[in-house]
Order: sequence, then structure tokens, then C-alpha cells
Amino acid sequence: MQPRALVVLCLSGLLAACGSDRPKPDQAPAPTPAKVAKKSEALGPLPAYQRELSGTLLAIPAGADVELALLVIDERDRPQRLLASSNLTGTGQALPYQLRFNPEAFPAGARVELRGRASQSGQLILHLPPLRITQAQTQATGPLRFEKAP
Repeated sequence: MQPRALVVLCLSGLLAACGSDRPKPDQAPAPTPAKVAKKSEALGPLPAYQRELSGTLLAIPAGADVELALLVIDERDRPQRLLASSNLTGTGQALPYQLRFNPEAFPAGARVELRGRASQSGQLILHLPPLRITQAQTQATGPLRFEKAP
């Protein structure tokens, strides 16, 4: 048998083996449920080697995806390193958050900021004005209000 014919035969056999049958009506996949809002999960006690920023986020619409990040920022206002991050889902009420980080990764003398954004259906709707964090200690930021995104 010629090598070319052998390759064609092998590829067609592989294609046939990988093909799948159409699902039968009784085996059709169930429709995916609507996105359920994540509740704030208890993280447990704070380990001795970590520190934590905590507080509440205000004015977050229900169903909005919220991202918080603790970032090292350079002199041109560009993020250089991620120290910690958290993803939450808005509930329409005050949203508690806990952001844990390693204090040893906190650079001495560098600018560190807490930044956040909220999006809905993939579109940015709100942002958190940058909040400067000066010390690598457990802190409560209190209530933080997001602003409309430009």
C-alpha cells in the first residue's frame, strides 16, 4: 500500500472515531440555569502569615461582576504587580469583601492601591477610585462607593 493512501485511510478512520452521534431527545443537555449571585464565602480564620483588607462595597447592582485587586503601581500609574484579587457578584445591597495578601510581598516604599471595577453583561459599568494602602497590616476600609465608569 502506498504511504499516501495509508495516511488518508488513517485520517479518515480517526475522523470517524472522533465523530459523535446527535444526542437523542431524552438525552438533550438541560438548559443552563441563570447566573446565580455568589454569596460572600467565609474564608475562615486569618492565618498568621497573611493580612487582610475588608469592608463593604456600596451601590453595586444585582448580578454585576465585581473585581477587586491590590496592585503595586509605578510612577506612571501603571500596575506592575498583583498582590491579591477577589471576584464577587453584586446583590443590590451592601456587598462585604475580604481581600487577603502576604505582607512579605508588600514592597517597602512602593505605591500600593486597591482598585476595583464592576461589569454587567461584559460591559464596564462602575469603577472604584483608587484607594492607597500604605501599610501591610490588616485594615478595615469601611464602606467604599463605586462610581459610574467613564
